[in-house]
Amino acid sequence: MSSPAQSLRIALFSTGLVALSSMAMAAETNISFQVDGQKVVGTLSTIDGNAKAPVVVMFHGFSGSRNELAINNTKDGVFSRTARLLAESGYASLRIDFRGSGESDGKWPDTTFSSQIKDGIAAVDWLKASNQIDGTKISILGWSQGGLVGAHVAAARPEVKSVSLWAPVATPLYTYPALLGADKLAKALASPPDTEITAKLPWGADTTLKAAFYQEMVTISPIAAIATYEGPLQVIVGTQDTTVSPQPASGQIFLNYHEGKEKLEVFDTDHVFSAFTGPEVIDTKMVPATVEWLKTYNP
Repeated sequence: MSSPAQSLRIALFSTGLVALSSMAMAAETNISFQVDGQKVVGTLSTIDGNAKAPVVVMFHGFSGSRNELAINNTKDGVFSRTARLLAESGYASLRIDFRGSGESDGKWPDTTFSSQIKDGIAAVDWLKASNQIDGTKISILGWSQGGLVGAHVAAARPEVKSVSLWAPVATPLYTYPALLGADKLAKALASPPDTEITAKLPWGADTTLKAAFYQEMVTISPIAAIATYEGPLQVIVGTQDTTVSPQPASGQIFLNYHEGKEKLEVFDTDHVFSAFTGPEVIDTKMVPATVEWLKTYNP
């Protein structure tokens, strides 16, 4: 008979093997596809030995890239960590760089909402044709501006199994003037679409976008888009979010216009889910809530 100390060592060793096995489940490869003659680059996270795993396509936020914001005290970005956690729950994923961002072709000033939506639709179509995952079991996860994109992609590809939007932009004409400056919007609306306009972001960085980006704030509506999607919709927001605000009202408006299975989840966190502090909110709230939704609607 084993002593209590021996039993504890055996249990810890077994737990370590399980953890290592779980970590080994995910294999990541870079992929690419073409949109309008330009290359869109992504990272496909697959589940070893399971070519029929359901998959989540992930859309990053404004000025971000596919791994997303670095999380304090880790070597992860919000999306690269989320991809790993999803894999541990049995979900493959594809996170992409929109054109003009990260490693994809294109220049940042040429970015528009409509170009990102086009990239997102192409990502779903690429997954539908892939033999590495189950192309009939695709879910969408979009963060911030990626949530705006996700709503439009769901409208264009209503066969997706579920949609999860993290702090999604609901009303561009309200959110972006606060981010880029109302004076920049006024200038853009009075300028030719290819006019470059440089704005200073609240955190001090400069960003240059063409007037076309600003002009689409008037014509792009994620609320109208999500109203046409009849599948399951989850929206997760933080009460401390000052980027997409006010919350939780900005999250609730998606549900007000959406018909079907839906849920609004509200956590005590900010627009980046406390990533500047560490991974706790992402690990214990954002990803578990998303996985629970996926297990219900895209098992």
